[in-house]
Amino acid sequence: MQKFSAWSLLKEAFGGQQGWQPQWRRAAPKAEYDAIIVGGGGHGLGAAYYLAAEHGLTNIAVVEKGWIGGGNTGRNTTIIRSNYLFNESAQLYDHSVKLWETLSQVLNYNVMFSPRGVMMLAHTVHDVQVFKRHIHANRANGVDNEWLTPEEAKAFCPPLNIGDDIRYPVMGAALQRRGGTARHDAVAWGYARAADALGVDIIENCEVTGIRRDANGAVEGIETTRGAIRTRKVGVSAAGHSSVVLGMAGVKLPLESFPLQALVSEPVKPAFPCVVMSNSIHAYISQSDKGELVIGASSDSYNSYTQRGSLHINAHTLAAICELFPAFRRMRMLRNWGGIVDVTPDRSPIIAKTPVKGLYVNCGWGTGGFKATPGSAHVFAHTIAHDEPHAINAPFTIERFRDGLLIDEAAAAAVAH
Repeated sequence: MQKFSAWSLLKEAFGGQQGWQPQWRRAAPKAEYDAIIVGGGGHGLGAAYYLAAEHGLTNIAVVEKGWIGGGNTGRNTTIIRSNYLFNESAQLYDHSVKLWETLSQVLNYNVMFSPRGVMMLAHTVHDVQVFKRHIHANRANGVDNEWLTPEEAKAFCPPLNIGDDIRYPVMGAALQRRGGTARHDAVAWGYARAADALGVDIIENCEVTGIRRDANGAVEGIETTRGAIRTRKVGVSAAGHSSVVLGMAGVKLPLESFPLQALVSEPVKPAFPCVVMSNSIHAYISQSDKGELVIGASSDSYNSYTQRGSLHINAHTLAAICELFPAFRRMRMLRNWGGIVDVTPDRSPIIAKTPVKGLYVNCGWGTGGFKATPGSAHVFAHTIAHDEPHAINAPFTIERFRDGLLIDEAAAAAVAH
């Protein structure tokens, strides 16, 4: 009987005779590519995969200044949902949810998608009115969402405290049963492995330092810390740094960057069945496959690129979590951090061509980036391949801020996690 060691299984999983180490870690840039994606997170790797899988562009590269999945993809709270208010947002995020549902099978890699349900708590009369408005708007767009009484919310999530003696009593909840969570780093690895198998070069430790343009102003290549690379198409998908990269080509973006707070608890046995969010107290919670309670807080109120947690914000969030879920009061915080989110004036993304020919951008997701990963990558790849937007991302232009055609999810909800 043949024996298999853990080491041999790793080697088999990541390339057999080529060794266990992923091929892309040894990739060096070619002199020229048909297209280059800047940013090795879920959105960038996904766009590269769809360019190769659906549009036949295999001579492409993903350049990442650090390591794949080392930015926002690896430091988020994994929530997936599509219960957004406006038509444009609902279509984009629901396109993504539909792709999430089969992503493990498509990539042949377990991204640990878990449609455990996302429940959004109402604590005031205003909350009740807003969420019922969302429910009706979602149903009109074919997106599932339903209203729960406090007792129904308690039945769906037994740890929830629905007593009337807390600061923010639960008056009901909106539930999207198709929502849930996925494993953030698994998404990056899944897309990376699938793209690599299709011939995409994934080049780590390769920071973009300039964008070259020809006499007509069109893109003709990029400059990197590993040398110049020629290309006629550059797609930028670098959360927290898109405005810096596009600034190299003279393109200004209406973005601000903020740290977004999150933390995890010590791991425990399965105790929490779903995702619960509260706009009024600005907190949300789920349990990871490792047993940690994943808790999110608000973004900092000042502009910054610091990837650290703000203890005062987390303290307020934990106080609210302990009121809503008293069983967790004695648990200890394991670690906390801050991801960097790019925010547009209307809290909706930009997925579009830029004024520079051959330059495209996918940015400004605020707190919505992870849940949109496959859908965003899919329509961004279409935009790059055809030099025209997909019908789903056509409204998400840079020009909408000039023309006043905002998709104002900032006004629709207090938080867009």
